[in-house]
Amino acid sequence: MSSDNNIEASTSEAPAPAPAKAADKILDVARDLFYREGIRAIGVDEIVKRAGVTKPSLYRSFPSKDELAASYLRKYDLEFWERFDEAVDAHPGDPRAQIIAFLTRVGKRTQRPEYRGCGMTNAAVEYPERGHPARVVSEANKHELRRRLRAMAAAMGAGDADTLGDGLLLLIEGAYISGQLFGLGGPAASVARNADLLIEASLKK
Repeated sequence: MSSDNNIEASTSEAPAPAPAKAADKILDVARDLFYREGIRAIGVDEIVKRAGVTKPSLYRSFPSKDELAASYLRKYDLEFWERFDEAVDAHPGDPRAQIIAFLTRVGKRTQRPEYRGCGMTNAAVEYPERGHPARVVSEANKHELRRRLRAMAAAMGAGDADTLGDGLLLLIEGAYISGQLFGLGGPAASVARNADLLIEASLKK
């Protein structure tokens, strides 16, 4: 084969995928461990060992474990709103159906053996101190969820939209906790049905 053909063959091959960055490996491992076992329970040594990186490489990307925890929760936050927006987009102009669609998926997730509730809620419980980086991210997520639920309740025409929105938030948080306590067959499986009953009762007033 000529040298020109060799060049043509080599340039036509797809480039090898770039290796994952150390920061991405660290964050992926931390996300899995933090969610399953809790943030405080997992040390930096365990994370770097699982990620196959060095401790200096971790601290180059994340100045502290607190910042790593906050980064994990920021990623969790993005994924949460992706799921929420999928339910909204599936039912344009129908906030009641949007909420029920979202909670139907929540109810199904609570029945999985690996379910550990909401990472945001868990982090807020682990870090009661105001201003902690992990708690700041968690609080922002919950405040935004409350705002959206109240706005959706108002769009439904509820006479007391704020109370309905807060009631829906309480149901959601209850599902997160009871899903961990009861597992398969627990009350969290019916969170969407209970939300629909609450909405129906609120709209009749």
